[in-house]
Amino acid sequence: MTAGIRIKLSLMMFLEFFIWGAWFVTMGTYLFKNLNATGTQNAAAYATQAFGAIIAPFIIGLIADKYFSAQKILGVLHLLGAALLYYVTTTPTFDGFYPGILAYMIIYMPTLALVNSVSFKQMLNPSKEFPWIRVWGTIGWIVAGFIIGWLEWEQKGALALTFKMAAIASGILGLLSFSLPDTPPAKKGMKTSFGDIIGLDSIGLLKNRSYLVFFLASVAICIPLAFYYNFTNPFLNEVGVKGAAGIQAFGQVSELAFMVAMPLFFVRLGVKRMLAMGMIAWALRYVCFAYGDAGANYWMLIAGIVIHGVCYDFFFVTGQIYTDNLAGERFKSAAQGFITLATYGVGMLIGFYLSGPIVDSHKTGTTHDWQSIWLVPGGIAVAVLVLFLLFFRDSNQLPTKPGLDIEEPSPEVQI
Repeated sequence: MTAGIRIKLSLMMFLEFFIWGAWFVTMGTYLFKNLNATGTQNAAAYATQAFGAIIAPFIIGLIADKYFSAQKILGVLHLLGAALLYYVTTTPTFDGFYPGILAYMIIYMPTLALVNSVSFKQMLNPSKEFPWIRVWGTIGWIVAGFIIGWLEWEQKGALALTFKMAAIASGILGLLSFSLPDTPPAKKGMKTSFGDIIGLDSIGLLKNRSYLVFFLASVAICIPLAFYYNFTNPFLNEVGVKGAAGIQAFGQVSELAFMVAMPLFFVRLGVKRMLAMGMIAWALRYVCFAYGDAGANYWMLIAGIVIHGVCYDFFFVTGQIYTDNLAGERFKSAAQGFITLATYGVGMLIGFYLSGPIVDSHKTGTTHDWQSIWLVPGGIAVAVLVLFLLFFRDSNQLPTKPGLDIEEPSPEVQI
């Protein structure tokens, strides 16, 4: 890979996640303050991410993989996205806002796979080269949060500017995409079935009892994750935290730090303990939120945010690696697509629609009983943890025939 291509790919990844982080973190606060939305409406807006995740494989599987170069589709989707992001700032009601953000997420979520496809096509050794490109995406999300916090858009009631900032970045990425290296359709002329698109080829992995336990736990743990995405920023602003978006960005800083340290943890802990620690971290996070405040217990709010690296990396990244090893070469792509559809699609959708009514039921005048609210996802995380510890088993051996012994489940993986 030449230096010029590396710079373009890094900028592509930076903008891809800068766009998302620019509006997604503070959308709940924007909806509450600017559009007088309810908790249920807030949850519905965030659920558009799940709808996008469910629909994305069909856009990629039916269009990008068969007919058009990935970088061209990426460019068109981001230019359309720029227009939609600007549009949502012009509507004064939630009824006008929702169709716009739904349309946006349906065209944005496929771009997450497209930027990966464009990157991988240019790499001789993706396992070594890709992390150095992908890290710029996390940096982009962090920078977006710091900008919002530094400019105090939350305190000034100027969160419409977050969507406009994202729209400008989306337009830039749309134009940049047409200058990216050509990534022709990988399955041109090939027949693609419904099962291929959603990864049904890997469903045999569920016959492995421990993988089934992991799979169900992954879907269930997305319910407390949805609470975090939906309501952390409105919560922090409501209890008086200044520059909440910037403070939340430290969660991504933590994610980077723990990502670097993960190989050390793998050697010492293994898969089961790593996954369990991730779920414990979710429970601890919500305890911190329940009992933290902007005064003497401010440290608890910070702790609940900074623990994000353990929450995300130890569960979701570990789970991706566990899935990859258990599936084997033949089913790797299908297995990753299937688990992503189940978690970020189905699991998050359940979590988003569950969280909204719970928040509304704990509204007290113009504020909320956040302690009672946060104890709900904390309790769900504990319940998932207990069931996981009871039924999940792993061994010290990698499967001798990864992904092939489906009828007679191969032993689970410890890394």
